Amino acid sequence: MEPLRQEHARGVFEAAKFTDWQRTLGALRSMEDVDRRIAEGLEAEAKGDAYAFAVMFRGSGKVIGSTSYLAISSKHKRAEIGSTWYAKEVWGTAVNPECKYLLLRHAFEDWGAVRIQFVTDINNLHSQGAIQKLGAKPEGTLRNYGVRPDGTAREAVRIYSIIASEWTGVKQKLELRLLRFR
Repeated sequence: MEPLRQEHARGVFEAAKFTDWQRTLGALRSMEDVDRRIAEGLEAEAKGDAYAFAVMFRGSGKVIGSTSYLAISSKHKRAEIGSTWYAKEVWGTAVNPECKYLLLRHAFEDWGAVRIQFVTDINNLHSQGAIQKLGAKPEGTLRNYGVRPDGTAREAVRIYSIIASEWTGVKQKLELRLLRFR
């Protein structure tokens, strides 16, 4: 993972071409969408509100997705991991568990977070399964949480979390998962 910057724009656009953006709040269907996402990410980063990353294959440097820390509250030592998407060719590989491992480890061990949450569309069963595989606990459903790119309300969203006292167990589980990919 690298901080998302303008030099990643073409790679992000190419990786995002075949992504299903129906259940997201921020579709990347054009270079203008990608440029806007990067500019908004840099603005949020400057304020300390969010940090976006380009996810890349080791070795080749090919962009294969993106993920972010969102809704950062330094005062309350919490954040959200989200705006995550990957090219379909890497679904079911080590990419998502490794990215989440790195993000969670940094949040809990370096930053001292007490809570990391994940939010996903109620209809995005693929993401819900991936979040649950991480060891995150479901907390509830939020109604009309946002507006999709097509203008419709995101009717319901599932929220999950991992808290500091759960990190050791989640970390061990993720490390075992990652070993199976090697």
